[in-house]
Amino acid sequence: MSPPRTVDPLKSAEWARLHGPERDRWRRWGPYLSERQWGTVREDYSENGTAWDYFPHDHARSRMYRWGEDGLAGFGNDPLDWCVSLALWNGHDPIIKERLFGLNNAEGNHGEDVKELYFYLDGTPTHSYMRMLYKYPHGAYPYDDLVKENQRRGADQPEYEVLDTGVFDDDRYFDVYVEYAKRTPDDVAMRVTVENRGAQPAALHLLLQFWARNRWAWSGKGGKPTLTLEPQEGGGMCVAARNPALEPLIVTAAAQQPIEWLFCENETNVRRIFGIDGNGPFKDGFNDYIVHGDERAIRRDAGTRAAAHVRLDLAPHERSVSYLRWRPTPLVAEAPLDMEALFARRLAEADEFYAAFQHDIADADARLVQRQALAGMLWSKQYYQFDVTRWHDGDPGQPKPPKARRRGRNADWRHMCNGDVVSMPDKWEYPWYASWDLAFHAVALALVDPEFAKNQLLLLVKERYMHPNGQLPAYEWAFGDANPPVHAWAAWRVYELDREQTGVGDREFLELIFHKLLLNFSWWVNRKDAEDRNIFQGGFLGLDNVGIFDRSSRLPAGDRIDQADGTAWMAAYALDLMRIGLELATTNKAYVDIAVKFFEHFLYIAEAVSCSDGCDTGLWDEEDGFFYDVLHFADGCRLPMRIRSIVGLIPLFAVHVLEERLHGHLPGLRERLDWFLGHRPNLAKLVSRWTEPGSGNTTLLSLLRGHRMKALLRRVLDESEFLSAHGVRALSRVHRDAPYVFEHDGASFSVKYQPAESDSRAFGGNSNWRGPIWMPVNYLLIESLYEFYRYYGDDFKVECPTGSGNNVSLKEVADELARRVATLFLKDDAGLRPVMAAYPMLQADSRSQDLVLFHEYFHGDNGRGVGASHQTGWSGLVALLLQPHRMMPSGMLPAMAPTTLERAPTEAATR
Repeated sequence: MSPPRTVDPLKSAEWARLHGPERDRWRRWGPYLSERQWGTVREDYSENGTAWDYFPHDHARSRMYRWGEDGLAGFGNDPLDWCVSLALWNGHDPIIKERLFGLNNAEGNHGEDVKELYFYLDGTPTHSYMRMLYKYPHGAYPYDDLVKENQRRGADQPEYEVLDTGVFDDDRYFDVYVEYAKRTPDDVAMRVTVENRGAQPAALHLLLQFWARNRWAWSGKGGKPTLTLEPQEGGGMCVAARNPALEPLIVTAAAQQPIEWLFCENETNVRRIFGIDGNGPFKDGFNDYIVHGDERAIRRDAGTRAAAHVRLDLAPHERSVSYLRWRPTPLVAEAPLDMEALFARRLAEADEFYAAFQHDIADADARLVQRQALAGMLWSKQYYQFDVTRWHDGDPGQPKPPKARRRGRNADWRHMCNGDVVSMPDKWEYPWYASWDLAFHAVALALVDPEFAKNQLLLLVKERYMHPNGQLPAYEWAFGDANPPVHAWAAWRVYELDREQTGVGDREFLELIFHKLLLNFSWWVNRKDAEDRNIFQGGFLGLDNVGIFDRSSRLPAGDRIDQADGTAWMAAYALDLMRIGLELATTNKAYVDIAVKFFEHFLYIAEAVSCSDGCDTGLWDEEDGFFYDVLHFADGCRLPMRIRSIVGLIPLFAVHVLEERLHGHLPGLRERLDWFLGHRPNLAKLVSRWTEPGSGNTTLLSLLRGHRMKALLRRVLDESEFLSAHGVRALSRVHRDAPYVFEHDGASFSVKYQPAESDSRAFGGNSNWRGPIWMPVNYLLIESLYEFYRYYGDDFKVECPTGSGNNVSLKEVADELARRVATLFLKDDAGLRPVMAAYPMLQADSRSQDLVLFHEYFHGDNGRGVGASHQTGWSGLVALLLQPHRMMPSGMLPAMAPTTLERAPTEAATR
């Protein structure tokens, strides 16, 4: 872990909020609105599960949601009883801009794709301060042009982006900065700063919106909230926000221009959507009033949606500032709040907080990238509610869903009842959690908020998330899919990062999650090992189209795919649970037996996956020096699928070093290990090199012995294969000129290196593992090399890059890979960021060249950002890559002094 800080975090105001007695209250309000509630599974009540068609973007302004809310630059309380967001109108758009627009999966030539320019710039873990930027054009937003041109383009062509339309040319747009600052946990202010970036005057309508989530229509119960315009003590008007279940609030607004309060109801416009009569004003009332001047669409006194409407007429480069504030009703008269001073104070505290752990990053650009990466993580929290039973059965007083839905999507996940703030991969393109994404999010978030990170990991193992059979939910489109089992790894890394910050390991957290993961490990062993041979068939395992066909699809009877990655993930899982068990055994010797059990699991898997020379389970190809998936046919034939992809690199992730100084004192451990190995000498010989202790009296557990690891690394570090200037590719570039072709029963399948977008929609729209650089596998590879170095030390050398004649240690290889991946986001010698290659207008603008996007994946040759543009979820791991010492195992640095400090029970532990 990292060396001691030179800045004491205990003196930080944000640190005090995170760990003080009111820490839960400080988290009550946050950026918890989705950026896209429309087009999601949970809002889909169609018979055939056509989510994009059932609730499209065109309905979103007029139709209330069942399971959440969305909005531009949104904020809300947990669980979204009250919501806040921004709306804009430039006088030319056909609708007001109150949510982000994008293409659905059928419209985009590479699948769903947000078509907006927005950036998360800053944030603190308690959301005491948050800042983002939205760029809004002066002219009409090119909705139709974006849809039609992307539909015209084929999968072999690039996506047509909003910058390509010309609507932002000549700086004809507004920069709209949205900030939030908390005076107290419940006294929150929103500041909107609008700047006309163009050389011509421009007008803008600004709406600061505050509304009640519609629960009353679905529950069949009373208790509808109200927003009422009332005189404010001391003059002026305010909005009284009342909810029978909550403390009343006062909402006020301030601006340099006159404010007009507008009201409507958060109700569906049944006339527009369903063609039936109904009494308004409806949810789209603000839109109809602002755009069409329809006075009947709004009220002036009360409703369940309110907006402070400000009209701006901005000269070239002029700025205007507006505020919205909400707080509990004061018991006594208060002095006016100095808004500017509040925002200045909270920003200074954010600076202080980040300085506490960025002291060892000398480069200012690297500090900027790390802070924006973490800001994206913090902005991407979302209140996620989904009760699958209620979704299947319907609500009181509402039309019953089609009966077929109970036999369709997620039919066997009726126990699912989610209602929590969850870290999202991307709040527009993936506004739903995914189990392996969430594991990576937790590790990155643990840098700044280990308590939240721990609670996120504990969420997925709760009984209302985890299936009774032990499976973790994958994602809402198919909870029953299999994601790579990385939860134990994440739990251990979060535990280590938390211990680094607090000086004491949270064994209560570790024990809680360990017991639940025992159930999940059993699910994998019982469900995904077809012949009980310790070789696994996990399905697509998150890698989408890396193979020749969908590995989750049903094969002909008797056929199966033995997966190198699925098996390696399970070997790594066993080692991670062993490591956790050994840690728990330091205070409870009963865990020694369980740790040894996972040690045995690992060795049996290692034996099965590593054997060669014609055995019927091995996945290692001695001639190629690579691991391959193996296709087994019903007649007993087996065919290695010789695709050189990350599938064959994942066995590197299954590595752990046992150290005498850490584990030698555990009662009975050495005896149990020696007994087992004495009775299974073939296992010891194959994998573990037990008779050759390495540096510092250590023992290596790995799927790869030295010569196999070197053979694999020769390909990994070969710039004509996996190694690029910006990290390791998902597919060897050898397949660019020599695609892998598989022919069977008259059908032909092939895999070709594609450095960026996929040219096939066979595996979905915008995912492509065939060549691009993906952050999570690069991260795990780097971390694994550090662990190998722990055992081998400086004397074990490999050539990096292959063919260069430069022989270096495994630590130096890991350092070099971390450096290469980090260059995706950092300015190069020309002042350009590779990830932003598709945004030349922004990179050429001195005001915008420090805006960074964190894409889902990256071009395998030049590093251009590809896929979801705000998937800070796992690409946010760059925050750790910029401080690679935080990725190193604790054994590589001086051991921490033992401590007798006790911690308070975690929030999750007391629920």
